[in-house]
Amino acid sequence: MEKVISCLKDSNCPPNAPLKEKLDEAERLYGNYSVHVLCDALSISRGTFYNHIRRSKGDNAWFARRREELKPLIQEVYDESEQRFGYDSIAAVLRSRGITVSNKYVRELGREMGLFSIRNDSRLYYEQNNKGHKNRVKRQFNPDAPNKVWVSDVTYYKLKGKHYYICVILDLYSRMVIACKVSKRNSSALVKMAIKEAYSKRNPEKGLILHNDRGMNYQSEAVEKYIAKLGILHSFSAPYTPHDNAVMESFFSTLKREELYRRDYRSEREFLEALINYVSFYNNKRPIKMFQYRTPEKRESEYYSKHKGSK
Repeated sequence: MEKVISCLKDSNCPPNAPLKEKLDEAERLYGNYSVHVLCDALSISRGTFYNHIRRSKGDNAWFARRREELKPLIQEVYDESEQRFGYDSIAAVLRSRGITVSNKYVRELGREMGLFSIRNDSRLYYEQNNKGHKNRVKRQFNPDAPNKVWVSDVTYYKLKGKHYYICVILDLYSRMVIACKVSKRNSSALVKMAIKEAYSKRNPEKGLILHNDRGMNYQSEAVEKYIAKLGILHSFSAPYTPHDNAVMESFFSTLKREELYRRDYRSEREFLEALINYVSFYNNKRPIKMFQYRTPEKRESEYYSKHKGSK
């Protein structure tokens, strides 16, 4: 009853308003309250409301904007919890931060985003989820040739209220960036696009190791099947052990310090162009101390000069 009263207070619609006006007001509040509360407060049948939403979803700018505003906030709480929180917990945290949202709406968006909480109460799930997830690198970050070990991770950058997820793959031998893809969703599709780009550029031999943390996007069935098809061996950091992927952590720190946090991008296009330019600068012009101040490109060119005929 308290939620119904709260909904009535938030509503700008009088009790005797026409049905169309009530439906428009219910749509405006949709996501802040459950459908049950909305319909009870505004005296609308749930069937009528759902029909109205289905008709208006496709071309309703407010509805689309509301969804896009909530998604990065949901992702942020999910990441802060280290994937522990379920949809109801995420919704509760958002409400504690002054964002009025229903559990059901967070559940809908969370499923759409592919977010799933770690089920600590299920030993079977833990065993299945970690089966075969070996750490093949074990902090040995200096392979003796290119295309033996690649490392990858995803970070995000916030521009004008929107989150952009950046997936990068480095060749561990030279620290060269061999793939950099950006998306507004931190998904398995983003990771797969980056792997596809790196593989098409490098055409590595079978036995290559790809190392990353245990993000759900890297553990997805789609990614696992894709890299197996390419003949790549998958390697994972231990849970909550960022040092197992220290090279990627270092690269993202450098990227943010030298580029992302130094600029005030005026548009998405400007941000993406700057990212492309920085990757080119990093690969071709930025010296790396551990390689006696050679650039990644220089280190690789020297290797291939000595090993003519190598890929």
